[in-house]
Amino acid sequence: MSTDGPAISNRVITVPNLLSFLRLALVPVFLVLILRGEDALALLVLVISSVTDFLDGLIARRFHQITRLGQLLDPLADRLFIFAALIGLAVRGVLPWWFLAVILGREVLLLVIGVGLANVGYGPLPVHHLGKVATFCLYYALPIIMVAQAFPATAPVADPVGWAFALWGAFLYWWAGVLYLREAVRVAKLG
Repeated sequence: MSTDGPAISNRVITVPNLLSFLRLALVPVFLVLILRGEDALALLVLVISSVTDFLDGLIARRFHQITRLGQLLDPLADRLFIFAALIGLAVRGVLPWWFLAVILGREVLLLVIGVGLANVGYGPLPVHHLGKVATFCLYYALPIIMVAQAFPATAPVADPVGWAFALWGAFLYWWAGVLYLREAVRVAKLG
């Protein structure tokens, strides 16, 4: 029995990749809607993005259309939606700027780690489950906070729940970042 994972192709034009390109195209639309305070429409765009995210993964696995490009586009779209929400909500004063700085600071750390590893001949580190949980928390925190903005009657519940996810996500984001840094140092010492 083979322990190899699914075949990964170099194809560019696949249904999952087209869905990922659609998601990327929706990021600026999402940001503009947030900046205009049209949170209900921004949430609708986010729902469409989430459905296409689910579908691209499902189709890629089911029809053996996993590609290197898709492996880059999917997490890129996730991150860009998170950053668009962070920036838009910070500009409007819904989120404090320090929260945006905390999340961006971790991304800078990962960029430095990636460049450092590339300089010693290593590719990117595998994604840690803690990083996935952190992204999950942030990916849900920001829409929940937006629900409180779009539908003020939900604010007494949505705000505390959204902030609980946001703060926990930020903590886990940094914890995962420290684990990546520790692993990068270990890998670099082996080389």
